[in-house]
Amino acid sequence: MRCIVVAIVCLVCNYAYAQRTAFKTNALYWTTATFNAGVETRLSGRWTLDVSAGYNPFTFSDNKKLKHVVVQPEARYWLCAPYAGHFVGANILYSHYNAGGVKMPLGIFPELASKRFQGDLGAVGLVYGYSWMLPGKRWSVEAVVGLGYGLTHYSKYACEECGSKLGEATRGVFMPTKLAVSVVYYIK
Repeated sequence: MRCIVVAIVCLVCNYAYAQRTAFKTNALYWTTATFNAGVETRLSGRWTLDVSAGYNPFTFSDNKKLKHVVVQPEARYWLCAPYAGHFVGANILYSHYNAGGVKMPLGIFPELASKRFQGDLGAVGLVYGYSWMLPGKRWSVEAVVGLGYGLTHYSKYACEECGSKLGEATRGVFMPTKLAVSVVYYIK
């Protein structure tokens, strides 16, 4: 997994140079104690490639966990100019996860509160976003939402920590593929 992340970052950095590269972090990921970073590089007049990754290694009190590794490449088409205003795009997502003992908002994944799930998720989606330039030309804030279809293969366990395996399943689901409010820094 680490090799894939390093290869993608090297590929992006190989094409990146001044006035074409942005580094970012998703503030929403930090609310779940997930380390994350992204690199975006300009490919042409209106196209950019964004590659983001996240990692959460933590187990919290009462053995609650949302452990995961995620990699997410995304192609963006900017309606005006790269890094400014509206954009649309497509993304793919891969995640390996180990989660349990967590009550999700809005009743999403209700079994996660009493069971533990460990598996892999792959997804594809469409995104929409907007970038607001901040004074100084090197900083911006961007908001992105993505929806798509994911396929996950997982093992389910009886309790969060030590329970016996209840089985395995593969499941397809329509899902959010991205939700981000990111702080962005541009190399000039």
